[in-house]
Amino acid sequence: MAWRRLAAAGVPVLVLERGIRWPTGPNAETFPHATRPDERISWMCSPVIGPVSPPACEPFTGLLERVRGDGMDIMCGAGVGGGSLVYQGMSLQPAEDLFNTTFPEQLDYRRMDREYYPRVARMLELATAPDELIASPNYRAARIFAAHVRAVGYPLSKVPMPIDWSYALRELGGEMKPSYTNGDCAVGVNNGGKHSVDVTYIAQAEATGRVTVATLHNVTDVALAEDGRWQVFVDRIDTRGRVQEQKVITTGALVMAAGSANTTRLLVRAAARGQIPDLPDELGANWGSNADRIYAWTNATEDFGSPQGGPVIYASKEWDDPAAANTVIQASVPPLPVNARSTMLVGYGVSQGRGRFVYDPGADDAILRWPRNGDAAARQRIHHRIATIAGATGTLVDLNAVDTFTAHPLGGASMGTVCDLAGRVLGHRGLYVLDGALMPGNTAACNPSMTIAAVAERATDELIARDLGVVF
Repeated sequence: MAWRRLAAAGVPVLVLERGIRWPTGPNAETFPHATRPDERISWMCSPVIGPVSPPACEPFTGLLERVRGDGMDIMCGAGVGGGSLVYQGMSLQPAEDLFNTTFPEQLDYRRMDREYYPRVARMLELATAPDELIASPNYRAARIFAAHVRAVGYPLSKVPMPIDWSYALRELGGEMKPSYTNGDCAVGVNNGGKHSVDVTYIAQAEATGRVTVATLHNVTDVALAEDGRWQVFVDRIDTRGRVQEQKVITTGALVMAAGSANTTRLLVRAAARGQIPDLPDELGANWGSNADRIYAWTNATEDFGSPQGGPVIYASKEWDDPAAANTVIQASVPPLPVNARSTMLVGYGVSQGRGRFVYDPGADDAILRWPRNGDAAARQRIHHRIATIAGATGTLVDLNAVDTFTAHPLGGASMGTVCDLAGRVLGHRGLYVLDGALMPGNTAACNPSMTIAAVAERATDELIARDLGVVF
């Protein structure tokens, strides 16, 4: 998010991206189909679902990487646009008391609410699904979820999404092949209309002429040079992961924005190997899963419909108690032959569970150590709410009990312990963290994207005002 603002302030920016571009348009076939996954779904044959790699996989610079941990795995995005290419897109802003319970008071929620959250909303062109779409047969599952939520007295609201919903309406009208309206958007929207980072922030940054996005550039190490500048060690690869060239890039200012897992791994490894001395002791700590829980909901007495339109329409927010706040949403199931009686329920919330990335010399990598039952209290509350919504005739399968992972990794280089509120790594001039690693383990019962972007916008304002002439 910072690249556009820095470029507008006159700073030349080189963005290193390990993946490829994923251009979309009506009836495109850029992204894989959820029901027919192929090499495009996986970063170098990384397992996406379950403990094993896809059968007969040929390595490819695909969309999703599973980072293995001890007790918890992490799903990471790859490509120009990162996780925004494949995320469902829920863009929720936490309430003031929730925000202040989770984040340092100095962030100033009222200013965030007045300036930075609205700035992100404008950039992503957030909108809720129109009633015309929800009333269509393809969105029966969303209507059933809403009816169940209302029946048990829980609050219900539409979810702001970075989507031009006219694309979904045009699909229903037969103008384009289904992508939104059949739930096939879980691994990318082929028809376009999704305001992901590549077509918003990055596109505007490149339009300044001062930002270069170098694709297929895989960063392997970062280090502090003897002259005080920063070194970035990069493998330029092809789409099969074969190294074509090795580079060392030197810069006065280095912004780490590889996501919570990969930013933290790079910094912890650099600290352990002495490549960056005197990094804060809390580096790698205060990592959280955002209390992610994913359930399959089956009901023999309900017909959820097939196909099921997506990605997300409604949420039920239980935010009265900031210490136990959580959000439950219904998400579409891809167009499978057996899904008429099943759909997906997802929850996330405030949790106290925290893990830590620790350097493993044998693997020469930083590995997440996650405590057993780390999110127990939040998990129990979310389960109770989801079970109440599903009702006595519903059957639930806790998919995280079968396959323990999170798609919302947060922390590792947290504000207040490793970085200041503007992402400056403490004690290191010119080194910044501006991604999910900066978060304090959760994002106040909301999925993280909206808050990460708003915090990055705030940080960029401060860096331009105070640091621009010093280190950039």
